[in-house]
Amino acid sequence: MKLINIGFGNVVSANRIITIVSPESAPIKRIIQDARDQGILVDASYGRRTRSVIVMDSGHVILSAIQPETIANRFVQNDEEEGEGDQNG
Repeated sequence: MKLINIGFGNVVSANRIITIVSPESAPIKRIIQDARDQGILVDASYGRRTRSVIVMDSGHVILSAIQPETIANRFVQNDEEEGEGDQNG
C-alpha cells in the first residue's frame, strides 16, 4: 500500500485517490459542501487555507493546506521509488 503525505503528518492511500484539484471553482465548492452535509468531508488543513481537495474512491473528500502540484509530485515520486524497488528486487 502506497501512502501519500498530505501535510501535517496526515497520509492517504495513493491507490484510493481519484483526483487532486484546487478548491476555487464553483463545482468543487459544491462537492465540498455536499460532502460536509453527508458527513464524508475530512478537513486535514488544520485551520489553514484549503489549497487542495482530494476526492477518494470511497466518496470521501479530503481538504489539505498543501498545493495540488506538491501532492501530485509526492504521488509521482512514490511511484518512481516503488518502481526502482521492483527492478532491484
